[in-house]
This record gives sequence, C-alpha cells and structure tokens, in this order.
Amino acid sequence: MFGEMKVFSGSSHPTLALGIASHIGMQLGKSRITRFSNENIKVKIDENVRESDVFVIQTSCPPVSDNLVEMLIMIDALKFASAARITAVLPYYPYARSDKKDEARISITARLVADLLQTAGADRVLAMTLHAPQILGFFRIPADQLLATPVLVNHFRNSDLSNSVVVATDAGAGKIAGHFAKRLGLPMAIIDKRRVDDSESARSTALIGEVADKDCIIFDDEIATGGSIKEAARILRGFGVRRVRVGATHAVFSGTALTRLQEADLDELVVTDTIPIPPAISNAIPNLKVLSTASMFGDAILRIHGGRSISEMMEE
Repeated sequence: MFGEMKVFSGSSHPTLALGIASHIGMQLGKSRITRFSNENIKVKIDENVRESDVFVIQTSCPPVSDNLVEMLIMIDALKFASAARITAVLPYYPYARSDKKDEARISITARLVADLLQTAGADRVLAMTLHAPQILGFFRIPADQLLATPVLVNHFRNSDLSNSVVVATDAGAGKIAGHFAKRLGLPMAIIDKRRVDDSESARSTALIGEVADKDCIIFDDEIATGGSIKEAARILRGFGVRRVRVGATHAVFSGTALTRLQEADLDELVVTDTIPIPPAISNAIPNLKVLSTASMFGDAILRIHGGRSISEMMEE
C-alpha cells in the first residue's frame, strides 16, 4: 500500500478539480504555478508529498501545449519531491486525434504524449473516453480509461424514449453509438459520412436505418468544430425526423463550432465537463446541458488508491 493520498491540479480546469476533490472529501494539494515573461513555466509544490500517493488533474484545453508542459513540469516536481506514486488524471487526453500514421512523415503525437508522461515521472494514467482505444496501447505504465456512458445514459433515461433511435455520425462512431443504444435498449442508425482531407469537414451521403418520425439521439466521443453534428442534423431532418438530440463526452468546441452548432438547431445538446466551456459559448448555444464527471473521477481515484477495480465502475 502507498502512503497518504493527495490530489493536485494544474491550471486548465480548476472547477472540475475542485469538484473531484470535494467528492472524495479532501482539499486540493498546495502548489504554485508561475508563468514568466519569457513564457517559461515554474511549478512549486508547497507541501510535503514524500511517500504519498499523488493524483495530478490536468485536462487538454487551450492553450493545449502550455497545459501539457505545465502538467509534465508538475509531475517532475512531484517526482523529485519523493512522491511514492503519481497518477496523471487526464479528463481529455492531449493530442488524442493524432493516434495513427495515416500519412508519410508525421508524428503519432498521442503516443509521444504517452512517452512524455512516463518520462516526466507518471506511474499511472487515468483518462476518459479516448478518441481511439489503441491509445491505451501506447503506454508502458498502467493506464485506465473511464467512459462517460453512465453519466450520459442516465440523463437520457430520464426522458421519454419510446419513439427514439440512436444515430452514429459515421461508421467510425458506430461502436460507441452501439454501446449507448444497447444501454438504452434502442434501435440504431448510421449516417454514411465521407472525409476526404484535413479540412475538418465531411459530407453525409446516405443513412442506414429507420429514422422517419423518430426522436434521434446522436452519440459521439467529442464535438470539435461541430461540422459532423451540423451535417448529421441536416441529413436527419431530410429523412423526416421529429427531434434531434446530441450526447457527447468532450466539448472541444474549436474553430467555427459555435456558429455550426447554432445553425444545427438542435433540440438538446448534452456534453460533460471534461473540458471547461467558456460562458460566451455556453450562453450562446440553445438547449446546452453540461453534466458533471467529478463523482466518476473521484470514485476512480479512490479505487486506484485502494487497489480496487476500475472496470467494475463501467458495469454498475
């Protein structure tokens, strides 16, 4: 067994970090983060962590690379302050979409991030809903993946689902959408979407499944620029659906996402708080609902500290 459990937070998402600490009944560890005029970052741990079981919470949000470096420096500081074990808690994994070599002479950056975390001194990693399951294979240290399925499923279960169908935005999203459909006991449809370049845009050409006069629930792991959601809503309405609702884990909301989501005219947009959403965006998107993941992360941290199974959480 390891020593006293302590939870520290970087500067990327203090609200979520405070929620996690509150759920497990403890205060966040004391640290100071300084950004100098030359853009260098300094992290100082302001309490004793010798032989402690330490968890460091830092999500991936703008400025993405700064937040990643800040976490690496914090892990390094904790390591050399003699922490017994350090778990990097990553609600949204940095560079998650760079998970394969689909072009010549490019970096598989998600794998590089895994190497950097281990080199900095992380002994374990805890993340939520990775963009691709193979990212877990990039680690040579224990890595656990939480899924936001229970949080999202419980939300939609509280509404009338008698005339609903789960929709995947493309074949690649079929697995995660199928998982939700099974949990909700609903049929499933798949939109045929083709992406031909790096413009982050795609076109939907056909639909597999019955959606006419149905309430459609689109599930995906993340919403980046909102192009897939806008296009999916467009094609679904062309097939005569009654309502379009969306559930996604990570609200990346980059680029033109705000405009596209407004134009999509969704009946409901449900995301989790793995990424902080600026008020200017949250106030401008009609029917946006943000669900907390603090209790799920808190329970996972308690399980890791106590040597209990994480996978059991997904079965409850």
